[in-house]
Amino acid sequence: MSDEKMGPPGEPERDPLSELLRQLGFTVPPQGLDLSTLMSQFQQAMQRAGANADAESGIDWAATRQAARRVVAALGPDPTPGQTQRRELADADRLAESWLDPTTSFPALSRPAQAWSRAEWVEDTMDSWRTIVDPIVRSIADAMAASFGGEAASEVPELGQLSGLFGPLLRSAAGQMYAVQLAQAIGQIAAEVVSGAELGLQLLSAPRVVLLPTNADAFVKGLGLADEDALMYLTVREAARQRLFASVSWLGPQLLALIEHYAREITIDSSALTDAVDMDSLGELTPEKLQEVSRQLQGRLFKPTRTPEQEDVLVRLETLMALIEGWVDAVTHDAASPWLSQEPALMEAIRRRRATGGPAEKVTSALVGLELHPRRVREAQRLWQAVEADRGIEGRDAVWSHPDLIPTASDLDDPIGFVQGDRDEHEGEDWDAGLAELLQEHDDNQGPGEGPSTGSEGQDPGSKS
Repeated sequence: MSDEKMGPPGEPERDPLSELLRQLGFTVPPQGLDLSTLMSQFQQAMQRAGANADAESGIDWAATRQAARRVVAALGPDPTPGQTQRRELADADRLAESWLDPTTSFPALSRPAQAWSRAEWVEDTMDSWRTIVDPIVRSIADAMAASFGGEAASEVPELGQLSGLFGPLLRSAAGQMYAVQLAQAIGQIAAEVVSGAELGLQLLSAPRVVLLPTNADAFVKGLGLADEDALMYLTVREAARQRLFASVSWLGPQLLALIEHYAREITIDSSALTDAVDMDSLGELTPEKLQEVSRQLQGRLFKPTRTPEQEDVLVRLETLMALIEGWVDAVTHDAASPWLSQEPALMEAIRRRRATGGPAEKVTSALVGLELHPRRVREAQRLWQAVEADRGIEGRDAVWSHPDLIPTASDLDDPIGFVQGDRDEHEGEDWDAGLAELLQEHDDNQGPGEGPSTGSEGQDPGSKS
């Protein structure tokens, strides 16, 4: 902002506050500032930016939901599952639950399984995004205030008196800008997830087994495996995951709280904001202008640096998600391997899907700037198998009874130490050999006839074949 306070020769001196407002795109009468006129212009700007925006996040959630559904529609056909698909899923779920009953102490859900379209998944999960999004929008609004008003406010102390006016406008602008990215990300994720909680986060409004047949069919196509077995395997995985979320009441909220904690520490790239936003037209924030700004900010909004607190949260979040998926892998293997001869190939297909950047990584990267890789799922699976071999199924599942009992990242390095309750004494031992011995003893104690079958037909009295 210029230090000059005088206008051209012959014009009266201009006060710095009026000059600042002119730079922000607001009309200031030649005779000076009219606060009532200023109030009216602010109100009009906020209405243009989003008359139906949520007061907390600045996001028009109804419009964002519709935008996400438009993204889904643009990504290909999204038919509502027919009666046959719903009946087939109900049958598969009943069979999956019978397979899971002997492999986990967590009970089956009372709600029936549901086959959803992509649009139905968007509708059901939309409310859960608010917990993740709100701190991000606050950070964007704060960065906008610092970029556009911080230096000017230091030069013009009177500007502090108008902070109550600028705050809602910047919050609304930030919410509207971010809503475009949010709708795009949710729509793209909805076009990929094969089941309700495949992300590893419990975003569903209530625990239930949900499959998206359009996405599931696309995933199993080309695997070179029997489609019926592949869809059955996906059903078992989702049923196991939902049993876990339903029985461990702290788990879903804890995951969202960790992401929210990470988001509160996000550093917004202020230079990207100032490059994308035209200061001369800040008072003319139309939805179209905000959408254009949002497109310019794709991939540029978050600074890549992390605070030490974020690094700590990231480790905890990655570990917890690895433990969830490792538990699901272990339980699904126990449940499906006696009945599906292709279970090893199906497990490997899921691992490849995770390794190449599944939906969970895409959602956290697009919305939070968080590159989340549950790298250690294999280690987590081996840890749960070791716990089961030592303590049995109920002892394994009892570890989920309280957050303080959950294994840490270091426990994934030393599962034998975790099982035996001594995390230091076994440091340096060949724990890999010890784990193999423990698991072999467990397999020997199962007795004959309880290992994986050689075929999927004629094995299960409840099978459809």
